[in-house]
Amino acid sequence: MEDKIFLKVLQGEVLPKPPIWLMRQAGRYLDEYRMVRDQAGSFLNLCYAPKMAAEVTLQPIRRFGFDASILFADILVVPDALGQEVRFETGEGPRLNPIETAEALAKLSASKVDEKFDSVAETVSLIRDGLPSETTLIGFCGAPWTVATYMVAGQGTVNQQPARELAYKDPELFQEMIDLLVEVSVDYLSRQVKAGAEVLQIFDSWAGSLPEAEFERWVIKPTQKMVSQLRALFPHVPVIGFPRGAGPLYERYVSEIDIQGVSVDETMPLEWVKMHLQSKVTVQGNVDAFALVAGGAALDEAVDRVINCWSDGPFVFNLGHGINQFTPVAHVEQMIARVRG
Repeated sequence: MEDKIFLKVLQGEVLPKPPIWLMRQAGRYLDEYRMVRDQAGSFLNLCYAPKMAAEVTLQPIRRFGFDASILFADILVVPDALGQEVRFETGEGPRLNPIETAEALAKLSASKVDEKFDSVAETVSLIRDGLPSETTLIGFCGAPWTVATYMVAGQGTVNQQPARELAYKDPELFQEMIDLLVEVSVDYLSRQVKAGAEVLQIFDSWAGSLPEAEFERWVIKPTQKMVSQLRALFPHVPVIGFPRGAGPLYERYVSEIDIQGVSVDETMPLEWVKMHLQSKVTVQGNVDAFALVAGGAALDEAVDRVINCWSDGPFVFNLGHGINQFTPVAHVEQMIARVRG
């Protein structure tokens, strides 16, 4: 703990320089990642190959010395482990067999998850063994709402229309799906903690597509239930929530869920975050990933704005979303030097 500044900040400490890591820091912008990905043969193969998945997780730590490392996996490991067919089409993203009826949902089972969840837990253990002592290991999963949007539509969608319609037309069926996802996601994260994860992050990438009442039902309440169960099991493991696109509903999310950190997307005004969120939890974010692609003065200015605004409170430097695959490595180095300088 003495060496892990990421954990210190999540406990509310204000440090002279913030810890830094990047969402999707293991990925296609690195030549060494692409080499391992080609060896794996497919994205899902890589997720379930512990030695390879651990290797790509460790690559950005070796190259950049980030203060935290996040497990390499995917939010769709959960429906895949439940028995829903998941595949990744080159250039098109994930494809699943859509679940639109009670009969289709009944074919999924929490009893099927052991093999694939245990494979991910083995990856976590290998990462833990390979990390420097000062580097914190983050485990993660997708939030029930976001994972459900893929399960219902069978793919990513612009406005999550299929899941939103099903939730209105058959709320009992949709609630059953959400409840299943809460159960298995807690199991999944628990296995990660037992294997060595020290912090957990819950990604709700499509939280911003919901009106307030539906945000309360499908984002806050399921996440609240998950975090409550995780806190009972692992009271000393911090949880970071990321309700991307939630706008002013970030404040309700932070107030109603027992999280220690909140990741903030790039659309959120810095002063608003400072006033409404940072007084309650550690904030994480929120440089635009495309400022990192651009580099130069624009990147320096974006970094400085975040640091100048949030440095009086606990915060973790990060992007507002995952790093873009076309990001030059030199720009990542520029950003790290700026933050640590």
